[in-house]
Amino acid sequence: MELIFEKSRTGRTAGSIPSSDVPGVPIESIIDRSLLREDVDLPEVAEVDLIRHYTQLSKRNFGVDVGFYPLGSCTMKYNPKVNEDISRLTGFTALHPYAPAKFSQGNLQLMYELRKYLSEIFGMVDFALQPAAGAHGELTGVMVIKKYFEKKGEKRGQILIPDAAHGTNPASGALCGYQTVTVRSNSEGGVDIKHLKELMTDDVAGLMLTNPNTLGLFERNIERVARIVHRKGGLLYCDGANANAFMGKTRPGDLGFDVIQLNLHKTFSTPHGCGGPGSGPLGVSKKLVKFLPIPIVVKKGKRYEWHYDCPDTIGRVRSFYGNFNVIVKAYTYIRSLGPEGLKRASEIAVLNANYIKEKLKPHYDLPYDRVCMHECVFTGRKQVRESGVHTSDIAKRLLDYGYHPPTIYFPLIAPEAIMIEPNETESRETLDAFCDTMITIAREASENPELVKSAPLTTPVRRLDEVRAARDPDVCWKPR
Repeated sequence: MELIFEKSRTGRTAGSIPSSDVPGVPIESIIDRSLLREDVDLPEVAEVDLIRHYTQLSKRNFGVDVGFYPLGSCTMKYNPKVNEDISRLTGFTALHPYAPAKFSQGNLQLMYELRKYLSEIFGMVDFALQPAAGAHGELTGVMVIKKYFEKKGEKRGQILIPDAAHGTNPASGALCGYQTVTVRSNSEGGVDIKHLKELMTDDVAGLMLTNPNTLGLFERNIERVARIVHRKGGLLYCDGANANAFMGKTRPGDLGFDVIQLNLHKTFSTPHGCGGPGSGPLGVSKKLVKFLPIPIVVKKGKRYEWHYDCPDTIGRVRSFYGNFNVIVKAYTYIRSLGPEGLKRASEIAVLNANYIKEKLKPHYDLPYDRVCMHECVFTGRKQVRESGVHTSDIAKRLLDYGYHPPTIYFPLIAPEAIMIEPNETESRETLDAFCDTMITIAREASENPELVKSAPLTTPVRRLDEVRAARDPDVCWKPR
């Protein structure tokens, strides 16, 4: 397929408008001439060529509306279109963020009620809606933890993070000045209790626990973990990015967690592919409420107002009040499904993941063979050992069959990892078709490994030099 520049022909234009019937104004009278460029290399094409070019490009995109995304809620959970429609209502999109409260009552009510819904669903006392995404919510949570200990007059220097946690957790701790210390996993893929006891000293501010973890496994010893952390005066933090596995089924606050960040763009209906937008609300227990970011929405009688008078707050963590339209979608999702619907979504997500796990277990290495939650993690070690085919080869071969590959080589504690996350919206027929393809590739790896190693074979672009692309990027177009 030609580049748009290669279609360019001097003098062609994509639009034609009548001559102006009002006096012209020299552009130099409006803009400093030094800011203008004469050498801007823009393509000159007819409108029909322009439309055809970008329509053809769009057909090469893969999205959740096109096919099954086995990396699930990490970036591409299918979301009901009604939530998108609601978020585009004029009352939400046309209101300036700094409009006075008396003109924003409906929007403030939505934010106030969403905080109450999230608090009820996850067993926390209150939520802050400002954080712009999951990692930002993590950072805000660690800032709250740090402020809590400063207020107590304690200076703790460490944060514990299991080796099966999300990779952003250490960064969030380090940005707040903590030394991050790794807690080993046990043979079941959970926290190694003995190691946790050894590490949990009076210098530890808390444990950041992804639950269920990146292996897709729920922490079986969670109440014991909470006791160990709290006994030393530490706080227990829940990375709630995987809340799609347990919403409506269990509440982190009831399990002993003091802090949780959510990823509304994962669990509560917002497409998050290609970087955004996101929302990472932070929920806390009673003793941490006064440290939450300001302002917060309060209800006085029948009116909703912004409240700033919080002396112990960590302050504002984002301009305005968060990614409001993402909040609207999450609110719509919760109101549409209700308590039973949220619970059912989690149940089906877990069922789908375990269905895939059982179907693929005879064909791929399963490092932790136990009931999983919303995702299951295989490895390609069997294929590497038997035929030299690696996980990256399997992922690229999936492209030939029309599938976007799942997350690979993560989590790091599972070498050659293949993380499959189907979510609750996929049918049994879709899961069967995907599993049949994975089984076919496993057979190809055994019978014709060179075929798999040379994949993809049918895509517009064949296998690229990934190392060179990362180390020596070249994104500039050069005329032939």
